[in-house]
Amino acid sequence: MPFASTADVARMRDQLFFEGDHQSAKLTRFWLLLVLAAIIAASGVLADSTATVIGAMIVAPLMVPILGIVLAVVLADRTNLLRCFGLVLTGSIAVVAVGWLVGLMVHSPVIATTNSQVAARVTPRLIDLIAALATGAVGSIALAREDISDTLPGVAIAISLVPPLAVAGLTLESGHRSEAFGALLLFMTNVSAILTAGLIVMTVYRVRGEVFPDAATGSGIHRRRAIAVIVAGMVVISIPLAFTSRRIATSRSTESKITVVADGWARASHWEIASVVTRPEGVLIRATGPSPEPDATALGSALAAAGVGNEHITIQLIPSRSVEVGAR
Repeated sequence: MPFASTADVARMRDQLFFEGDHQSAKLTRFWLLLVLAAIIAASGVLADSTATVIGAMIVAPLMVPILGIVLAVVLADRTNLLRCFGLVLTGSIAVVAVGWLVGLMVHSPVIATTNSQVAARVTPRLIDLIAALATGAVGSIALAREDISDTLPGVAIAISLVPPLAVAGLTLESGHRSEAFGALLLFMTNVSAILTAGLIVMTVYRVRGEVFPDAATGSGIHRRRAIAVIVAGMVVISIPLAFTSRRIATSRSTESKITVVADGWARASHWEIASVVTRPEGVLIRATGPSPEPDATALGSALAAAGVGNEHITIQLIPSRSVEVGAR
């Protein structure tokens, strides 16, 4: 594969760096779009609207300075590296703040148990890192190759940047710090994946600082050290993701075993299992049916026989009955 040409590097600098005669206009556009994207994302989460959240993903400009960090590293451009890093950091804080402020407008807590948009972003797993790596690679390739730049809207939708930050702000305002941490972890996962995949793509396309003379306008950086920091960051982030993945897999296996046993117990009394959900305090079984209520002790014995008796299980019995009203 040929080296990236001077024209290619100049085009990428123009797309990603906030410098030159249009620096002020680029910064104004960045902050305007970011604040609007944050409001759209927070509103979409509150409304539990997937379409609205996707709209925020398309509008959000955070991908630009993140890829700018990648380009600044490979060009050894300290000035633009610090500028892009500062934009990512301050922009992230701004989105969290917007989410927190929007959360003040509602009285009920915005948490995973009542909102599917929150639930989808507070338990990141290793598969999220793998998907983010692939998406970051596509975005970097679209940047390096002008002929496939039309894929960028799809990349914006696939990589979740602003929505998890908005969720972090909303859940912080609701007092659920653990869920806010999970949303921030998802954001950091996506950022580290974009940086790592971007570095790999830039290496494949052999983008180098020497190609573009103006890359030396800023003081240099130690390229290998910066790359090592980015890769190390992704490795560190993968550790809690691995623990989360294992915990979710274990919970789903336990829920499946409990559901099989509980279904048999419920059918014997003409009841049915409405849900089996793992919560921080244990597993909650919701069952519904006509009076009289089935013997919960029998279910406990059956679960113990199936090897899941050591779990902390709560059985919620919800009686139901039919009432006829109106003329016949």
